[in-house]
Amino acid sequence: MSQAAEKTDRYISFEGIECDEQAQRVLHCIRDCTEAPQDGPSSSWTSYFERKLVEIARMGQDELFFVGSQVNYIRELFEHHGHRAGLDLLDQIEDECC
Repeated sequence: MSQAAEKTDRYISFEGIECDEQAQRVLHCIRDCTEAPQDGPSSSWTSYFERKLVEIARMGQDELFFVGSQVNYIRELFEHHGHRAGLDLLDQIEDECC
């Protein structure tokens, strides 16, 4: 079977796509950025996500919904911090789950 045929396709089935786990991993990457020591001035995205992470925990909000609704802001945070793994994961979750 070719690699293209092996790729999961959310339009056919979500089977084999771990969207909730991917969303939890994105939140972990966000925490990596917000907790990282700053060499220069702190990003406004850092304080924004510090507040948002507290809010979603308090409200018991679904992580996948949060990631889907904040994808552009998350991308800005990861780009600001040079978090390549976070950007790759965000691209994957956006492609497979959103």
